[in-house]
Amino acid sequence: MTWRMALPALAGVAMVGVALLAATAYQTEIAQWRRQREDGLKRDGGWLSVAGLFWLHEGANTFGKDPANEIVLPDGAAQAGVFELHDGKVTVKMEGATRELWPDSLDVAKVGRLSLLVIKRSDKYGIRLKDPDSQYRREFRGIETYPAREEYKVTAKWVAAPEKISILNVIGQTESMDSPGYAVFSLHGHEYRLRPVLETAGAKELFYIFRDQTSAKETYGAGRFLYSASPADGRVVLDFNKAYNPPCAFTPYATCPLPPPENRLTVRIEAGEKKYGH
Repeated sequence: MTWRMALPALAGVAMVGVALLAATAYQTEIAQWRRQREDGLKRDGGWLSVAGLFWLHEGANTFGKDPANEIVLPDGAAQAGVFELHDGKVTVKMEGATRELWPDSLDVAKVGRLSLLVIKRSDKYGIRLKDPDSQYRREFRGIETYPAREEYKVTAKWVAAPEKISILNVIGQTESMDSPGYAVFSLHGHEYRLRPVLETAGAKELFYIFRDQTSAKETYGAGRFLYSASPADGRVVLDFNKAYNPPCAFTPYATCPLPPPENRLTVRIEAGEKKYGH
């Protein structure tokens, strides 16, 4: 074989090598993302540590290890303190000191090994209990996933169509959330669309809550979550290999949002996390 004849063959080998390198880099990226995802669940304060949720009533709500308390805890003093709810303001009184706790913030009341935080859902206020010794954390054995496949990383057309949409959560409440538009993408030769919401007014990412034809079969029944970067040049990248289970898959004490009707897809998305414990 002459040198001239060998050039196309060598070029072909080089192209295959580049493709394999790109595929390997992508597999590595997804593997790293999944490790970080599990580490986040398992860390102190992660969703696996959420071991209780207590809704407050107006007035005094006692808490402690004694069963006579309205909020009974697995650790700490028998009578640890009192949460007071008055006109949308929550305070905690412990060891003679009283202070306000802001809902859905980093404010925390510590009782033994436990952390107690205030959450607000619609007009309801509750106390979320985090326990580093939670059975959900102790019994966690990892998450089964589909193999990472680049065909499930799709570039979608972005259609700017801002509106408010209603998002139902697992405790039966409906919240109106801002949706800046929707993504139109093709999969298996068919076109679909997903409408994301903004979790906060200044959110830098789009949040998608969706169901597909694997839901309640191979994947979590209520659906899965996915984030993407904000649109650029009329496009948005949806990487379904990073679709993941909501917190409700790991603890019964989460208040997860459910997919809106327009995000219930008629396609099997065999990518991302499978049903926990499946």
